[in-house]
Amino acid sequence: MMFSQLTSTLSSFVPGLAPFHLLAYSTLLGAELYQSFVVTKVCFQALPRSAFTTLQKRIFPLYFQGQSLLLVLVAVTFPSHSVLSLAQKKGDWIPFVIAGVTAVLNLVIYGPRTQKVMVDRIHQETRDARKSSDEGEVSEEMRLLNRKFSRTHAMSIHLNLITVGATLWYGWRLASKLNIGSE
Repeated sequence: MMFSQLTSTLSSFVPGLAPFHLLAYSTLLGAELYQSFVVTKVCFQALPRSAFTTLQKRIFPLYFQGQSLLLVLVAVTFPSHSVLSLAQKKGDWIPFVIAGVTAVLNLVIYGPRTQKVMVDRIHQETRDARKSSDEGEVSEEMRLLNRKFSRTHAMSIHLNLITVGATLWYGWRLASKLNIGSE
């Protein structure tokens, strides 16, 4: 009884969430795919390493913030009664939980850690007077930083891929609910 009253009140304030939901979801998925598979690859191939590093440390915090914000927006615009409707079916909210947890881990933990180690490696390169990727022997400090970078970066990449996968999983569920009549 209480739920139906709450949902009817909510629908009077926010009629027609579906168009906003589709736009928010499309923006989320498009941003994830474009940043993860196009921008990063093109920049890595086109820019010198130092410029690439500088760009990445500016782009990825914004990307992780935007990804998290768009996930919230998609959840809030879930038809027909926002988060209340989303919570009703396990198959609908599970992808959001997975995507939300992995996105927040990247936003709060692994993104900043990776960025810090990238900067630490640049400083160590200055101290060692050699690149972290130079052939031959690197200092013990650089070897440890390279290992730390590999671990944090790999974790960030994997978390991002899980987030994209959960977003696609939700999109598959969303698309299966569409009723497109042939007229």
